[in-house]
Amino acid sequence: MPHRKLQPGRLVLASHNAGKLREVAALVAPHGMQVVSAGELGLPEPAETENSFLGNAGIKALAAARAAGLPALADDSGFSVAALGGDPGVRTADWAELPGGGRDYTMAMAKVAALAEPHANRRAWFTCALVLAWPDGHTEGFEGKVHGTWVHPPRGERGFGYDPMFVPEGHSQTFGEMDPAEKHRISHRARAFALLAAACLPGAG
Repeated sequence: MPHRKLQPGRLVLASHNAGKLREVAALVAPHGMQVVSAGELGLPEPAETENSFLGNAGIKALAAARAAGLPALADDSGFSVAALGGDPGVRTADWAELPGGGRDYTMAMAKVAALAEPHANRRAWFTCALVLAWPDGHTEGFEGKVHGTWVHPPRGERGFGYDPMFVPEGHSQTFGEMDPAEKHRISHRARAFALLAAACLPGAG
């Protein structure tokens, strides 16, 4: 079945995460899309009840598309450590949750390191799932990964989330140290987006 193409115009980014919004908005802008965030539209964040990145991205994209009456793009991404059986994985954000609300990724990175340190295996990876949804319920999903190793203590003030503890294969800097343009070129989000763009975005493919 052929992929459905987006038409140039307004696109809802179904995220309240400022870091993700910056990255995704930069990716879609060259394709003639005028981006508005779910937060700007006052849309609630739906419960992420699936056990996969694509499943949770689909929940968010469909909820935003139906509520706004516009096509919506959602991202669900996470950090996985081989020594922890792939955790935090789809619960990446949950590991950073604070009892009184908000998130502390410095705490989350310390937790990952403490649990993984006894193991020799330092393999880690980031996964990004992107789902486009239309108000009629049609969806298109794409997934990208980038592999590397985890390090602790964290290094770098750039990026967000677990970026300061991840060194991608073939590089010596963490995502938190890397120039944002370089990170965007090689990241899990960039890999998922390249697939999405070729299939669904105007002026691509």
